[in-house]
Amino acid sequence: MAPSGIAATPEKKLGFEFEPSPWGDFFIEYEPKPLQIKLVSQYINYYMDLADVFNKFKGEDGTFKKDITSQPSGLLSLYNAAHLLIHGEPALEEAISFARHHLELVSSSLKSPLAQQVKRALHRALPRSCKRVETLHYISEYGEEEGHNPVLLELAKLDFNLLQHVHLKELKAITEWWKNIYDHIVLSYIRDRVVESYTWAYVIYYERWFELPRIIIAKMMLLITILDDTYDTHGTIEECRKLYEAVQRWDESAVSLLPEYLKKFYIELLRTFKNIEGEMPVDINYDIAHLKKAVQNNVTGYLQEAEWSHKNYKPRFIDQVNLTSLTVGAPTVCVSMMAGMSDTIMKQALKWTADVPDVVVAAGKIVRLMNDIAAFERGKCNNDVASSVDCYINEYSVTSDVAIARIGALMEDEWRTLNQARFGNRVLLPAMQRIISLALSASFIYDNRNDAYTASKHLQKTIEGLFIKPM
Repeated sequence: MAPSGIAATPEKKLGFEFEPSPWGDFFIEYEPKPLQIKLVSQYINYYMDLADVFNKFKGEDGTFKKDITSQPSGLLSLYNAAHLLIHGEPALEEAISFARHHLELVSSSLKSPLAQQVKRALHRALPRSCKRVETLHYISEYGEEEGHNPVLLELAKLDFNLLQHVHLKELKAITEWWKNIYDHIVLSYIRDRVVESYTWAYVIYYERWFELPRIIIAKMMLLITILDDTYDTHGTIEECRKLYEAVQRWDESAVSLLPEYLKKFYIELLRTFKNIEGEMPVDINYDIAHLKKAVQNNVTGYLQEAEWSHKNYKPRFIDQVNLTSLTVGAPTVCVSMMAGMSDTIMKQALKWTADVPDVVVAAGKIVRLMNDIAAFERGKCNNDVASSVDCYINEYSVTSDVAIARIGALMEDEWRTLNQARFGNRVLLPAMQRIISLALSASFIYDNRNDAYTASKHLQKTIEGLFIKPM
């Protein structure tokens, strides 16, 4: 049964329009220039000695050596490595504070490319950055490093450009798929974000051979965005309850429950799942029933948010975070990710992820809290349920600056939970690493307290670098 609520409100929610995506049908028609490939005959062999990173910076008394302050590259390594800390590691907290303080002191006097690397790290430490986005920066900077290997640089550029062509083909295909659905369902109030959804999936799974999870993740993001926008900005409470009931039934006969404007979308939702299941390669043992259940649970959460909003109810901060860290879509996206697991762990990883373990919850909280801070900064839609920032201010009677600072501290705890997860079940480590990449992607999507998924102009330059401009 649907969560209980009071009588339906006949009026629609106040109109709210999202800005259009700057991309439109661009990638349907876009044809990249042919690659100019240079044959490289040299073989590259190198060896990395993983020394004791932290102890080498300390003296016999256990404190950090003062002369390290004259070695900014060493300080940068210390700073980045220390961000892999887990709960109860004050020594690494000390290392972060020490390194950050001295990097800030010398940052204005550094030369390129170290200056840019320090600036990025002080903004977002390397272990919390998206690998593929960092690749854009580092390939262009590597050539400036003393003693760089030009053959290695050429191979890195070639690899990036080859992958760019692979991703462009996928981007064209999913843009065409989305255009057909978008034009068919005719829901003018939803966010048109196919390029942004694919980009989000891409920074989680950029490797060439992971087309399947990339496409599933992107499609799920688009579908739950439609559901989210319907619950948040358009549907009456009665329509939201009916949509909940139809999604729980998951059958074409349930379309009769829905208002006319949602019927085409509901049929497309069911058809998309049937198509994913029907097109699944025979050697991929992926049970789509787990993904369907994740979407149903997502909608259960959306309805609870709608009930809160309908009653003008501000929940306790902890209740709001516990619910919305799930409705942000983390369980659905994480279950989608498991389509990329090897056959040896597929079944185990899929069931484990579908049960929403702590690592999924932690990743969801980071995405949700970053999202809420960005939404608070830009001024949220009037129809939205109270955000975590609103709830914290309301419950603890503090200013928005204090609330955001304390929420930042809570996110730091979740990062440590994610780091700790790497030392858990070694068999499931590949699954954990992908789930952690969801949290890393949040630092990309919500960088500088912007919601680049909703206000997609903030992603435009990066999308051009990832998909349009060759190295």
